[in-house]
Amino acid sequence: MKVIDIASWNRKEHFDFFSQMASPYFGFTTEVDCTQAYKESKEKGCSFFAKYLHASMIAVNSVDELKMRILGDNIVLYDTVNAGTTIGRADGTFGFAYIHFSEDFHTFTTELQEEIAGVQNSVGLRMNNGELGKDLIRHSAIPWNSFSALLHPTPLDKTESVPKITFGKFSIREGRYYLPVSVEAHHGLADGFHLAKYLEKFQTQLDRQH
Repeated sequence: MKVIDIASWNRKEHFDFFSQMASPYFGFTTEVDCTQAYKESKEKGCSFFAKYLHASMIAVNSVDELKMRILGDNIVLYDTVNAGTTIGRADGTFGFAYIHFSEDFHTFTTELQEEIAGVQNSVGLRMNNGELGKDLIRHSAIPWNSFSALLHPTPLDKTESVPKITFGKFSIREGRYYLPVSVEAHHGLADGFHLAKYLEKFQTQLDRQH
C-alpha cells in the first residue's frame, strides 16, 4: 500500500473540488459483449458469474485510480484490491461475500464457491466475516433484468471511496450477448477516462479464450 503525496498529486485540485460536494460520486451504465465468455463457460461447465466477476477483478486491478481509497486524512493506493459481492439466497434475501483476488481463475472461483455456500447457509447481511474493509470493489448482480440506469443507496459520506460495479441480465441481439454494467466511483479519485480503461480491459478479458 502506498500513501499518495497529495501536495504534489496531479489530481489534487480535482480531489479538493469534488470532495466539497455532498455526493461526490460519478458513474455511468453501458454494455459489454460477453458472447465469448458466456459460450466458453457453458462449454466448460463453469459458472458464467464467476467468469465475468473474475474478468472484472483483473480489469479493476489494472487501473490504479480504482485502487485508491480515502483513509482518514490520507489517500492510499492499494497494491491489490479484492472482490466483494452480493450473493442471493432461496428465500429472496442476500448476503455479502468476500473473495481474495487471484489472477488464476481456478483459485479465484474455488474461494468464490466456498463463499457462496457460506452465504447460502447463513442469514442476514453477513457483514461480520472479518474481511470487509476498503481494499475491495463492491459488486452486485441483478440476474432477473437488464437495465440502462441504476441508483445506489449512499450515506452521503464524502470519504466513502469504494467503487461500485453492478451487472444485469444479459440480452441477446443478432446472436451476440450483451451484459449491462454500471460503474460508480468517487469523482475526486477517478474520472470517465479511468472507468473507460476499466471497461476496455474488462472487454478484453471477456473476449479471451482460456
